[in-house]
Amino acid sequence: MFNKKFLIFLILLFPYFASSEEPKISNYKKYKDTATQFRLEQLNVNLEHPWAVSFIKDNELIVTEKGGGLFKYNLDDGSKTAIKHKIPHIAYKSGGAQGGLLDVYHNPLDDNLYFTYSHDVDGTNSSSAIARGKLVHDEIINFEQLLIAEPKLKENRHYGSRIVIRKNQLYAGFGERGGEMIAQDPQTHPGSIIRIHTDGTIPSDNPHYTSHPDWLPEIYAIGVRNPQGITLTPDKQHILFSSHGPRGGDHIAMADSGANFGWKHISWGGSEYTGLSIGQAAFDLRFASPMLSWVPSMAISSIQFYEGSVFPEWVGDLIVCSLNGEALIRIDFENGMIVGEEIIFKNKIGRIRDFDIDKDGNIYLISDARKSAIWKLTR
Repeated sequence: MFNKKFLIFLILLFPYFASSEEPKISNYKKYKDTATQFRLEQLNVNLEHPWAVSFIKDNELIVTEKGGGLFKYNLDDGSKTAIKHKIPHIAYKSGGAQGGLLDVYHNPLDDNLYFTYSHDVDGTNSSSAIARGKLVHDEIINFEQLLIAEPKLKENRHYGSRIVIRKNQLYAGFGERGGEMIAQDPQTHPGSIIRIHTDGTIPSDNPHYTSHPDWLPEIYAIGVRNPQGITLTPDKQHILFSSHGPRGGDHIAMADSGANFGWKHISWGGSEYTGLSIGQAAFDLRFASPMLSWVPSMAISSIQFYEGSVFPEWVGDLIVCSLNGEALIRIDFENGMIVGEEIIFKNKIGRIRDFDIDKDGNIYLISDARKSAIWKLTR
């Protein structure tokens, strides 16, 4: 077997992720189970509908709950500490609602926490929003709202939204809020990948200033449906995101500047929930193609490229978590190409919402359930 670190070196010599003429459609239900030996441990912490988990120190995690809970969890002593905040998110109600307090991302460059959430406008309308603040004495201070999506909408679904930061630029996915073709309107934020500086200002090389003057300045790409994962490639030069299709069509794709991913002209192999078709074909050359599309849907959530010494055979591969499939999946990359897929585990902890990886390569996961916990995947 080739050394994965050598493979990453090779990747740096070529354009990252070679493309094929047609996107690959995959069925996760046919994946084989991994041959890698691992242990899955449940940590002693109680959570309610957690949405995001992120390391803030080597031994400390921060976790959001959709209902507004924000906690620190210490891996050394098992303590859980509530963090005070005044993030103006909508009230989360279990049942069909999807909003609330969503992602949290710790940026070591400025030691701020960055949040996405469903911004409560007036008790009826809401928007996907991005904000930041600093954690001091178990409280979020210096809270700043960086971007609130326009327009505000009543529909309580498809908010997105994950964050990744590259240098001083923040990327996030905004769902189309059930508005479907609103994702083709670059004068609105829903259904887009946005890029702003970490202070909320706008990069001068965003599409609005270079190639698409009719786009809103914050928009980096359009035509997405409900993006719930985003990550940096191992070379730290590119952004990869995941998005939900309708009935089939979950996918991963490169977030290239000015790209249009086609929703709702196409559905990446999926169909309406009624079974009716969407568009004239699964894919269309007018639009940017995903790297991999799943039919049936597994309700793809968070994604992250693996780094660490615990599972050296996974270095440079993409770890993907699934809600409906209740699975953790490894996408095997070699020379920038997908060469295989496997199930790491399934049907063990419920609907896997998010995960983060510590400095050694242990993986910490949360599931979206009323009674949830944190699980550690290790050798």
